[in-house]
Amino acid sequence: MNTNRVNTNRVNTTGVDVPTAEDMRGLGVRLAGLLRAGDLLVMAGPLGAGKTTLTQGIGEGLKVRGPITSPTFVIARVHPSLVEGPPLVHADAYRLGGFAELDDLDLDASLDESVTVVEWGEGLAEGLAEDRLELVISRGDDGDGDGEDERRHVTITGIGDRWADLELGARG
Repeated sequence: MNTNRVNTNRVNTTGVDVPTAEDMRGLGVRLAGLLRAGDLLVMAGPLGAGKTTLTQGIGEGLKVRGPITSPTFVIARVHPSLVEGPPLVHADAYRLGGFAELDDLDLDASLDESVTVVEWGEGLAEGLAEDRLELVISRGDDGDGDGEDERRHVTITGIGDRWADLELGARG
């Protein structure tokens, strides 16, 4: 995987090229090694970009009970730790009508003791924590329009003091 890093004050950004779904899971496992209770991850990207696949890797790395599937219809799931680590709260804001509906989920009630991942959270979930990771997944394009290209690019932006000096490419 190729990583590029830019670090300015309280914003730390890196880009990671992810060739396959297996590599996306692997990136999630490596990111999990950086995570601790209280961390918020806000994910964005088109349908099928790999948000849930990345979250599956994070769950594997955190060693939480699974399976981890898209919470689109249940909105949020809690995956308890199997090793006395933080639970993983996996939420999907795709069907939410705005911040008031996100607030109704009470994600902030468990934020301090959990790792919280919010898919489709861009523009909604950033207010849950001053320090957070924002992940934007974009699809590769092999130019033939068949939609079978697995390549992705993940832009990882750490916001706040928590992420200012960490190597976010999570090389393994």
